[in-house]
Amino acid sequence: MAKVIIAIHGLRNKPPREILRKWGLMAIQEGVDNAGYDVKLPEFELVYWADILYDKPLSPDETDKESPYYLDEIYNKEEKNLHQDNHPVRLKIINFLKQLANIIFLKDDYQLRYPFLSKNFIHSNFRELEVYFTEDCDNNESDDCKAKNQINNRLVDVLRKHRNDEIFLVAHSMGSIIAFDVLSFFAKDIKVDTFVTIGSPLGAPFVISRIAKSSKRRNQGHIKLETPECITQYWYNFSDIMDNIALDYELANDFKKNSKGVKVVDKFVTNTYKMNGISNPHKSYGYLRTPEFIKVLVEFIKN
Repeated sequence: MAKVIIAIHGLRNKPPREILRKWGLMAIQEGVDNAGYDVKLPEFELVYWADILYDKPLSPDETDKESPYYLDEIYNKEEKNLHQDNHPVRLKIINFLKQLANIIFLKDDYQLRYPFLSKNFIHSNFRELEVYFTEDCDNNESDDCKAKNQINNRLVDVLRKHRNDEIFLVAHSMGSIIAFDVLSFFAKDIKVDTFVTIGSPLGAPFVISRIAKSSKRRNQGHIKLETPECITQYWYNFSDIMDNIALDYELANDFKKNSKGVKVVDKFVTNTYKMNGISNPHKSYGYLRTPEFIKVLVEFIKN
């Protein structure tokens, strides 16, 4: 049985598929080399869906910074001797705000108290989420539902292609929402050895509410917030304390273990990605080269 790494990207437009795939693989290889492991990486597949929502990809050749196709963040190697801070004050503030947000925005049945606020916020800032959060798309022919189904099917098709392989699935940002949906509802029969979420917003109140609503609709009125049943060994969730998309970093508090005993293992990492002197602790390349991620990947490869 072969091993395979399957990755799915997150929010916003992206460079062309092959470039994004190459840079992701380079980030992983950089992490392997930095950690001193002597392993050969297995096949690396990228589930690319930006083209469903955008007419053209970002271009490395675009020089006009005002162009919607200007690519301002590319893969580059980690700067050496970077100062790392555990940010204890920020951690305390985030923990307090997380508890407060759940009390303010979520009812006991996971419904949102002020749904119009989330709807307006998503509409103004995250077009991709607005499309993906379109509800009741099973028999809906709207453009948004068609796009949502296409996005899901991209991942389903790749998982089915590798159904006889050992799968290491890594999902970044909004990709973790897509992956959770697909593993929970659309590809439940495909075994995934290891599921890794990086920079994930799965713990945000408006995301939890939406997952609960989908679960209730598909489980005869019962809400199941748990590790997808098809995950057989591990679910690791990596987040940087400075990543504003992954503010609720403790997914283990939100999702119960599945029948196999697989529960989320939350880990803090330091995302060192920096471009032109500006840090971006949400960038996938930074997550993919962290020692913690690489350790989990190497264990998957060697076992």
